[in-house]
Amino acid sequence: MPDDLIAKRSWALFCDRISPLLDGERAEVEVASLGLGEQIAAEWAPLVGISYDERDDVFSIAVGGLGHLIRHPQTLAVQWRGPVVESLAVTDRAGRLHIVRFREPLLLPPPSP
Repeated sequence: MPDDLIAKRSWALFCDRISPLLDGERAEVEVASLGLGEQIAAEWAPLVGISYDERDDVFSIAVGGLGHLIRHPQTLAVQWRGPVVESLAVTDRAGRLHIVRFREPLLLPPPSP
């Protein structure tokens, strides 16, 4: 399914709705720009939450022990895999692209006796 662009007026509500649904999933946060190249800010850490603060105009993505802030976001796109959010792509005012990919935690078999 193609990306859905979410209207800025709906960002806070969208984050409030998806954050609990994604709780416990593993997330990877990547930042890409011409000046930086591509850098991984968090690699498959447990997602704690996603929020958007309208007053301060900032996205907050909490994964593991990391808080990743995106100040002055311009666009929010959602990539769907059926009814499941596969990734979010946020472009900030400086043109940096922040990509948050999700995957379910791997369930390992119980240890052998």
